[in-house]
Amino acid sequence: MSKNKIKKLIEKGESESLELKPSLSQIKEIIQTIAGLVNKNGGKIIIGAYSKGNILGLQIGKDTIERLTNKISTSLEPKIYPKIEVKEIDGKKIIIIEVSEAKEKPVFAFGRVFKRVGKSTLRMSRQEIERLIVEKKKVYWDEQICEEAALKDIDEEKIKWFLRKAKYERNFNVEPETPVGEALERLGLIKNGKLTNAAILLFGKKPQRFFLQAQTRCARFKGIKPLEFIDMKVFEGNIINQRDDAVEFVKEHIKLHAKIVGIERVEKWEYPIEAIREAITNAICHRDYEISSNVQVRIFDDRIEVWGVGPLPNPLRLEDLKKKHDSILRNHLIGKCFFLIKFIEQWGTGTNRIIEECLKHGLPEPLFEEITESLVITFWKTKLTEKFLEELNLNERQIKAIEYLKEYKKITSKKYAELFKITERMARNDLKGLADKKVIQKRGVSDKLAYYVLAEI
Repeated sequence: MSKNKIKKLIEKGESESLELKPSLSQIKEIIQTIAGLVNKNGGKIIIGAYSKGNILGLQIGKDTIERLTNKISTSLEPKIYPKIEVKEIDGKKIIIIEVSEAKEKPVFAFGRVFKRVGKSTLRMSRQEIERLIVEKKKVYWDEQICEEAALKDIDEEKIKWFLRKAKYERNFNVEPETPVGEALERLGLIKNGKLTNAAILLFGKKPQRFFLQAQTRCARFKGIKPLEFIDMKVFEGNIINQRDDAVEFVKEHIKLHAKIVGIERVEKWEYPIEAIREAITNAICHRDYEISSNVQVRIFDDRIEVWGVGPLPNPLRLEDLKKKHDSILRNHLIGKCFFLIKFIEQWGTGTNRIIEECLKHGLPEPLFEEITESLVITFWKTKLTEKFLEELNLNERQIKAIEYLKEYKKITSKKYAELFKITERMARNDLKGLADKKVIQKRGVSDKLAYYVLAEI
């Protein structure tokens, strides 16, 4: 790696795949970070640097690298032999440790298992370790046998509906009147004469009798914070119905605008429904059903959030979602069945379509985040996103005033002055600055009665 690339990497700062350490005195934390990186997607540790762009440098003796290599290999199980380089940047020596994702997981450091989450290295829970071991053996949860389930627990009418739709969408050659057991066999949902977990989730009369966590929770909140409900529903039943129920819930709580174009009446939802549907479908299809949590759809005044359950499946990273990437299925049988009825395409294009639909709708790109190890997709109603506001070079008062307007809808110069303990003259200047940048609009018949609202951006 060139010196310029290293400098740019340090300037960019820590991430899920990069850790900066000021010195070798933190050797225990360095080894724990190595374990966290190899248990996920791999990455780099740069020793002799901290924060963004700050290079301290190291005193490196003739046996420093040998001692470091030995310490790493003896502290990790199974043993890891990373690539270690010494580089000189601006006259200061640094050490770069580079590791790839481990083929054999989990990797233990000092008898414990660590993971990389965002910029942090955290200890894995027992449940996460067990899940990693199962993933290593490639025994996917949805392919496992649901021991207590029997054919009487399957909704025959739902299977007939599914076979009709699969024949129409993908020319799937199994007739709707095929006996339940045979149909499930043809779909790969029966193993050794027993129903799989996927069979119950897709076609069970009451999947929650076996899997309490298999729910989709939807809420419309008052304002922009998850504090007070206006409406809340928890959808159960099979996961095909849950997907449709959640989309309908969103439609009930967003506006449908209509305008006349030429001689035709054109209707348009305030959010792109296809993008919302895709996000909800992905959350239900790709969730980790071993985690006792629910898929969530949260609707606020200024945004919609779709919460999955579980991190992105390896080797996907957040940055991959905005470009071409492989389709990585956590639940292979569920994914196959969703493909047959055209809920998903299995080309890794779902997140790309979500972005395209938002841009076509005149909205900003959605935000993809991992929060508490779950993928969260945020759809914004306007372009007044954090990224957009940063580009306007607003002061801190102005940014807080926009958050106030999102929640309370309007503001006066007097209220602005009270909120920030400044003079009304300063308040008027701040508000004029926001109006000049077309972030807010002035309303009222006179200056005395004037107030401001967010502009339609």
